[in-house]
Amino acid sequence: MLPDDQNQSPALPRILIVGAGSRGNAYARAVSESGQGIVVAIAEPIAFKRNLLGSKYIWGSKNSPSDGQEFEDWRAFLQWETNRRTDAAAGRQVPPGIDGIFICILDEQHAEVITALGHLAIHTLCEKPLATTLKDCLAISSAMSSQQGGQSAIFGIGHVLRYSPHNMLLRKLVLEDQIIGPILSMEHTEPVGNWHFSHSYVRGNWRKESTTAPSLLTKSCHDIDFLLWMLCSPPPGTNHPPHVPASVASFGSLKQFQQSRKPASAGTATNCLRCPIEKTCTYSAPRIYYNNQLAKGNTDWPVNIVNPEIEACYNDHGKEAAKEMLFKTLEIDYDKSTSPEEIHKRPWFGRCVWESENDVCDDQFVLLSWNDDPLPGTANAGLPCPDGNDPPARMAKTASFHMIAQTEKQCERRGRIYGEKGEISYDGTLITIYDFSTGQFQHHHPHRPGGGHGGGDYGLATQFLKAINAVKSKEMSIEEAQTTHLGCTLEEVIRSHALVFAAEEARLENKVVDWQQWWDKVNVAADASTSETPHINAQQS
Repeated sequence: MLPDDQNQSPALPRILIVGAGSRGNAYARAVSESGQGIVVAIAEPIAFKRNLLGSKYIWGSKNSPSDGQEFEDWRAFLQWETNRRTDAAAGRQVPPGIDGIFICILDEQHAEVITALGHLAIHTLCEKPLATTLKDCLAISSAMSSQQGGQSAIFGIGHVLRYSPHNMLLRKLVLEDQIIGPILSMEHTEPVGNWHFSHSYVRGNWRKESTTAPSLLTKSCHDIDFLLWMLCSPPPGTNHPPHVPASVASFGSLKQFQQSRKPASAGTATNCLRCPIEKTCTYSAPRIYYNNQLAKGNTDWPVNIVNPEIEACYNDHGKEAAKEMLFKTLEIDYDKSTSPEEIHKRPWFGRCVWESENDVCDDQFVLLSWNDDPLPGTANAGLPCPDGNDPPARMAKTASFHMIAQTEKQCERRGRIYGEKGEISYDGTLITIYDFSTGQFQHHHPHRPGGGHGGGDYGLATQFLKAINAVKSKEMSIEEAQTTHLGCTLEEVIRSHALVFAAEEARLENKVVDWQQWWDKVNVAADASTSETPHINAQQS
């Protein structure tokens, strides 16, 4: 839908995108295609990226932005919105405000932005992860809650795995239909993809824990959330408390992408464009970004991450000019004279993967266990009973998650779920059920729409907009819309992120973490730091 067409529907939620990178563009596209909302403003410090998103989704390629449609950053929007509200309170005519914000900037900036904008009570969807520290996650929870303890606006998180048709069907089969009976164990894998990991977590923005966060958080926090969604959160239509894990363990390290693994034949080269084995190296930057992408006409991800101006150069001046721009970016390197601050503040996409400054895990397991947890006598209402008997108490179970970089598949999750009556395998495209009693297989091929994460990007954006519409029309309260349309509470967001931090503590200290004891300590520490930080009960939602 074109921007001019969108502006003819003023009743739809009006959306501000903060950050015009790949995720900002993905959500802008999802909002535009959904028909459930309109993108009306962009906040982005890089003028080229700001104009690119704005001309595509807001003011159109033949127009220029009007007042309130573009901001150099979120602070400029905050000032504009503050002035707008002041004028409105004084009875002056003002332009319409913003109904929802998509936060799509660097992970380490999320907390500052959300806490600064929280008092505006604007519905917010934040790209994952929520923040890079547990302290900041709790600060965001506080900012999105009113002084009376309730939420002041809808809050969504980019846990897009919940919103793909494949995963929604999988959860229905397991939790609502109980097709394999009570769950005993689950194993889930995220194959990151060998060159994808080198792009984002060796050469890219997420390569160092000290400047961003562990890869378990930045890459796989929505996989941990997926496990809790399947094994902890109550089924729809029930009033069950969550079945929280009892213990957490984790093992992992940086295995391949370190200097000790560098081929001797590469010598002292630190950049692909000056390396004697570039032509045969698996991680050749010219092959990854030019041969496999730009040479085939792709100017989108990952090429536009290397240089966001390549798409315009390709369209205006042709492939050779775009190639020259790409290679000029790839040849940029650092040496011993470059300050650490300069090295840390930007990606280095032509850098040798064995000479980079990366330190995040490229291979990690997380292990979870649950104890038997009988439901209260009145809490079973609404749980289906396929055999006509009383539903069993929630049983002890285990789960494993494996994040691995060295894979052929790229982010195409796969796994198995083991139950008392059968088992299920899944891979994002096919769901296969095996029934122990009949020896028969069932195969499901869920609809796989376009867009990222098997349609999860589109699904999340659509549900967030539906939630805003429900509140805006006074059809539902904030809490009702949050539960009904997003299906994920702020408390669940905090819990799944907290579990990542607990897993990292377990990995680094080589121990098994008792979840309840660990969470009690978190609340004690929160009380010591601020009296305003809300308690998030590990046992109840």
